[in-house]
Amino acid sequence: QRQMCIRDRNFLFLLLRCSVTYLKLLQIEDYTKCFATYFYTIYLAISSEMLKFAAIFENIMADSAKTEQQFKDVLTECRTLFQKKLHDYGASWRILRPSSLTDQLYIKAKRIRSLEIKKESLVGEGIRPEFIALINYGIVGIIQLEKGYVDEVDITSDEALQLYDKYALEALQLMTRKNHDYDEAWRSMRVSSYTDFILTKIQRVKEIEDIQGDTLVSEGIDANYMDIINYAVFGVIKMSEE
Repeated sequence: QRQMCIRDRNFLFLLLRCSVTYLKLLQIEDYTKCFATYFYTIYLAISSEMLKFAAIFENIMADSAKTEQQFKDVLTECRTLFQKKLHDYGASWRILRPSSLTDQLYIKAKRIRSLEIKKESLVGEGIRPEFIALINYGIVGIIQLEKGYVDEVDITSDEALQLYDKYALEALQLMTRKNHDYDEAWRSMRVSSYTDFILTKIQRVKEIEDIQGDTLVSEGIDANYMDIINYAVFGVIKMSEE
């Protein structure tokens, strides 16, 4: 803050000197009075621009806070469903190999795209539940990458929920960082674009799996899963607003 004050003071001194020189060049003898008017006009202009900037900044901060809360609400909904399924099936997904989870993600995303094109569902379930499924399977995929798959379920429902919460929080933190850099750009996107980006991420994961993760410059599978989760959350938010 001190450096900013010094910078602003130096700017005002420079403005003062330039203004006096300018008025002298115009051969205005009583430049003191003219300068006062000139400087005050500039001050008003700067103040006006600062007020505009403050209003824009306030709107950006409000939108960011809204996005964060909506993101949390969607994750809470997903967690509730995940917890209910843990009650019914336990952590049976621990048996799945990562490639099988990738295929499951592909099925869900492919169905969303199909419904977007056909505009009709013959089995009753719409697009929104599929986005929810993508979020939960994405988190499960990251858990499997960390712990590896097993032949028998090896964790309790409580342990599974702890792992779920860990990666749900990481997804939220990633979204917050990216939203800071991109200034709510996701709100201007179409839901169908989220679908296509998710399918693209899944295809990348399949390619990485086929080469056993031996990438040269690309992000790993876990980063792609995180992006899938975030795009799916955005899809749920946008559909809830429409």
